[in-house]
Amino acid sequence: MIPIRDTIRSNTYPVVNYAIIAANMLVFLVELSQGQKLNEFIYVYGLVPARYAVPQISAYFTFGQQIVSFLSFMFLHGGFLHLLGNMWFLYIFGDNVEDRLGHSRYLVFYLLCGLTSGISHLVINWYSEIPTIGASGAIAGVMGAYFLLYPGAKILTLVPIFIFIQFLELPAYLFIGVWFLFQFLSATSASAHAGGIAWWAHIGGFIFGMIFLKLFQLLPDAGSWSKLQRLTERRSTPRLQVIRPVRGEDGNLYGVVSVAEHEAVFGARKLVNIAHGFKKKTFLLTIPPGISDGTVLRLKEMGLQMADGVRGDLYLKVQVRG
Repeated sequence: MIPIRDTIRSNTYPVVNYAIIAANMLVFLVELSQGQKLNEFIYVYGLVPARYAVPQISAYFTFGQQIVSFLSFMFLHGGFLHLLGNMWFLYIFGDNVEDRLGHSRYLVFYLLCGLTSGISHLVINWYSEIPTIGASGAIAGVMGAYFLLYPGAKILTLVPIFIFIQFLELPAYLFIGVWFLFQFLSATSASAHAGGIAWWAHIGGFIFGMIFLKLFQLLPDAGSWSKLQRLTERRSTPRLQVIRPVRGEDGNLYGVVSVAEHEAVFGARKLVNIAHGFKKKTFLLTIPPGISDGTVLRLKEMGLQMADGVRGDLYLKVQVRG
């Protein structure tokens, strides 16, 4: 299953999440520049359990290298597809968690999830000489937090069924629940590092992500970062809006479209997706300038077609958000 987008829009721009994605991409470019020294680079900055368990191996590394690898391993990736998959999941789920925790707490939260995911892998694979790299453990922690914060959110998901590809809107609790079940079954039915994937790091990150979320929600955000929170507030409503209208008489449909205050004053254009049952329709809606809260826009013959062939109208009530 591949997530395409979720239906929860963050109220602030996820500047920390974007910075983490950029840092991962930058480190990947550093990896590509290593050439023939790449394996040595991965072994130094990746997390290798045997470096801590076997004295003969740990003797080759400085104390600083042993400490730094607990942070650096979560920014390394084994290839472009590994990087792309991790960053896409972080892009989908990270912005909402950052929005809820605040920028400063989210940064610490992410790093702690990555750290504890690495420790989870380290404890279970104490003598392994295979380097563990990747942001997936930290991202699993983000998904654990999302699972608790937005269980009812819809995740537009690409689901391959044999030779067919289906797009389904799955509840977040179902999507993430299936994902976690797959991680657990993979960890218990195969060797802990089969296929180069540290399954127990994913599981550890997910569990600690839920624990850290509860702890971090008790902590206030730092004052200077709270100012950044206000500066990064989104000033407009989503350009793409999914509307699930209520059916009325004569095939009429009734829904709500949201606009910001400045959009109500100057006008706006929204890409509207009308979802009614299994039928969906997408069109471009023009919000006229000077519109007020509560105004109802009537779109003729965009409702349901009745048995007599007459098609109803679509009524969209404008909600102006401050």
